[in-house]
Amino acid sequence: MGLLSFLLLQGTAGPAESSGLFDFFRESGSVAKLILAILAFFSLVSWAIMLGKLRQTRRAERHSREFLEAFHRSHRFSEVNALAGRLRASPLVGIFQAGYAEIDSQIKSSQEADAAAAERRGYRISSLAALERTLGRAVGVELRAVARWTPFLATTASASPFIGLFGTVWGIMVAFRDIGLSQSTSIVAVAPGIAEALINTAAGLAAAIPALIGYNYFAHSSRLLKARMEDFVMEFLNLAERNFT
Repeated sequence: MGLLSFLLLQGTAGPAESSGLFDFFRESGSVAKLILAILAFFSLVSWAIMLGKLRQTRRAERHSREFLEAFHRSHRFSEVNALAGRLRASPLVGIFQAGYAEIDSQIKSSQEADAAAAERRGYRISSLAALERTLGRAVGVELRAVARWTPFLATTASASPFIGLFGTVWGIMVAFRDIGLSQSTSIVAVAPGIAEALINTAAGLAAAIPALIGYNYFAHSSRLLKARMEDFVMEFLNLAERNFT
């Protein structure tokens, strides 16, 4: 995956080559090894996040479709709430449950305050604005849950090329040092340092490019999900205003 796939492909390029990427890695200095280890860590964690978020996104999409079908089909919030427990992967469920709990709390408070008046009025909420604020908080909670770990992808995409560039500069410094020690400008003298520099450059890009693509994909998914949640909040408020005020 990403950087590791690049290393494996280069390290097993064929017996005809005098040395592979793993040979360069073994012969490189401690600084180059540290840089490659850092880039490998960033790449591994990024791929783990992307695979986990992809699974989470697909499951949330499936549960959201099922929940919306039940929400539009049902005539009572209590029926929807009974079905919501098995569709918890959908962020819409969290928003609905927060709104349902607020409606239930307001109705119970009104009934306790004036039982006789509550019986005449039926089930009524005392503050639609409070319900709207509750739903807004729930949207924020769900968006933070959806966006969890994605900043690491942005960090990997932005930092990895510069970490690789540092390794490139270090490798060139090693190459010039070898030239000075050997008193020769032949390719044999400078090849190890140049190879070390190029390996770090390639490793930085191999870690950064998948992370950047993944971050853009999940950021776009989050924007679409936010729009869907806002639409659901408006629909929920309309139903609440129609039935409980």
